[in-house]
Parts: sequence; C-alpha cells; structure tokens
Amino acid sequence: MPEAFDGARVRRAVPAHGRIGTWLDHHLYSFVASLGRVARRPWSTLLTIGVMAIALALPLGLWLVLGNVARFSGDVQRSRQISVFLKTGVDDAQAQALARTLRARADIGAVQLRTPQQGLAELRARGLGEAIDVVGSNPLPSVLVVTPRGDETLLAGSLQRLPEAELVQHDALWRQRLDGWLRFGLRVALVLGALLGLGALLVVGNTVRLDIQSRREEIGVLQHLGATDGFIRRPFLYLGTWYGLASGVLAIGLLTLAATALRAPLAELAASYGSRFMLQGLDPATAAAVVAGATALGWVGAGLVAGHYLRQTRPTDT
Repeated sequence: MPEAFDGARVRRAVPAHGRIGTWLDHHLYSFVASLGRVARRPWSTLLTIGVMAIALALPLGLWLVLGNVARFSGDVQRSRQISVFLKTGVDDAQAQALARTLRARADIGAVQLRTPQQGLAELRARGLGEAIDVVGSNPLPSVLVVTPRGDETLLAGSLQRLPEAELVQHDALWRQRLDGWLRFGLRVALVLGALLGLGALLVVGNTVRLDIQSRREEIGVLQHLGATDGFIRRPFLYLGTWYGLASGVLAIGLLTLAATALRAPLAELAASYGSRFMLQGLDPATAAAVVAGATALGWVGAGLVAGHYLRQTRPTDT
C-alpha cells in the first residue's frame, strides 16, 4: 500500500480521534515514513546531503575565518597602542604625574610608563650595550605607552597636542585597511552564503521532485479521492526536513574537523609572534542556529516543489 494512501486510510479508519488526532497521526506517520525512504536510498541520500553540506560549509568557513582574523587583530594590543615620546626635559616625576592624568581619561584604557633607565636596560639586553657606551649619557626619553579605549586615531591627535609630548607614534593606516578588508570579506561571505544557500535549496528541491515523479500515480489516486494538498505534501516536507537536518549536522562536522586540523599549527605560528591566539570554531548556539537554518531550508525547498507540482496536477471539475 503506498505511504500517502496509508495515511488517507488511517484518517478514515479512526474517526474517533477527531480531526486533530488524525492530523497528528498523519504527521507522525509521515515523519517515520520519510525517514524510511531516506534510509532505503543511502547512496543518493549521501550525495544529496554531501552537496548541501559543502554548500553550507563554504560560506560558514569564510565567516569563521574572518571572525578569527578580526579577533586576532583585536587581541594584539600593540596594534592599538600609542607610543608618546616625551621631551628630554621631562623628568621621571613629571612623567608619572602625566601618566596618572591620562589614566583618568575616559578614552584611555591603560597607560604604561617606560623610563629612560628601563629603555636603556632593554637596549643592553638586545646586545646594543657597546653602542650605548660610545654615546655616553643616556639619550633616551621617557615613553608613555597608551592603550586606547575608543577611537585610537582621535586619541593620537589629542596626545600630539600635549605640551610634554615630543613625538606620538601610531600607525593606524594598516588597521583601517584591515577593517576595510574585513568588511569586504563579510559582504563576500553574505553574498556567497545567499548563492550557495539557493544552490542547496535547488538541490533538495530537485531531489524531492524526483521522489514526487516516482510517486505520481499514487498522488493522482489521492487527488481523485479528495485528499487535500497539505495531506499529500506532508511526507515530502518531512523528506526535505531530513535532508536539511543531516546536511546542517554534516556541515558543522566538516567545519569542526577543519578547525581541529588547523588549531595546533596556527597556535604555534601565533606563539612565534608572542601571541596566545587560539583558533575558535562555532559556539554551540551558532551551531544550533546553523542546523536549524539548514532544516528550514530543506523544509522550504520541499514545500515549494511539492506545492508547485500539486497546483499543476490538481484535478478540476468539468
């Protein structure tokens, strides 16, 4: 007995359940029967799920890469720090007083004072002791290393106007370029996600269309018996749901494997630059949202194809 026809027979055989009970019975039957159809065609199912998973994983992977790059650029504090070289006439007491004043500002997160003695010790530690001895007296000024809390470009301009400041060193151009590339990359990820999402929708739609074609005689019988479009469409909706759910889970698995393979070598590379950066994958909430979105994509694709077919084949009274 065909699956959808069995559902119609259930609806007529158990009228005591009422309309809601019959509706729930057919949902449960369609849920289980669609899973059985998926399991009976393992190779074609794996092919469909694999194509959909790759289509989902590519834009998600790009989005993850951009997110980690943005996090890395934000974690490297030296990329935001501003070095304020004080005039040689500013002594240690004046430098400390200026540092306390700057720490009280709302647009400054932290201020570190490096005295001329500390700078001289660092140069000696780098093997420049002989060159320093030739110079004689310590030529280094006091330096304030300022970590901004807001816009570092505006802060750098205000620090340059300090009467004690001789030179303000801050290279914000590369950060502006990096931010521009990140914004462009996010836009590319959105466009790519929309295109590949449409591709996944077409894949599941075509798979459901083939399944509908193989059952067109059964569907014709149900239509002539008076079955509603919702009743006939329901098994195909669950079929698309299974495809979407499985492809979402597989896409998350592929991204997790890729992140696991890249995490260790990337950590070693970051450590060579003095950073403790670690590659991050999808958090549980985002992973659940991806699976839910893929499931909805499968449901919508199956619904569009099944609805279009039923509108074309619905018998009319003459």
